[in-house]
Amino acid sequence: MGNAISACFKKYATFSGRATRSEFWYFALFYFIIYILGTIVGAAMGNANLLYLFIAPIIIPYLSVAIRRLHDVNKSGWFYLVPFYNIALFATASKPGPNKYGDPV
Repeated sequence: MGNAISACFKKYATFSGRATRSEFWYFALFYFIIYILGTIVGAAMGNANLLYLFIAPIIIPYLSVAIRRLHDVNKSGWFYLVPFYNIALFATASKPGPNKYGDPV
């Protein structure tokens, strides 16, 4: 899990290339944990806006890994904007071999 999270931060704003299914889902879990933590801290301090301090630094890496994950299943990053279908694509197995977005990770 730590390797996947550090890989996402190393590729902070890299929207090209591919990301494995485990890399995406581990970072999604990390994002969810940070979101819950920010909500709890914000509620405890009586300021719901504190959540944005927790989420703001990891929004771009989350979007970049999501788009790279879509590239891994040979889809455009614009599919991120299609509700529910993008979740199915995130869970889809990687396309073997190279595709137009690069070599497999």
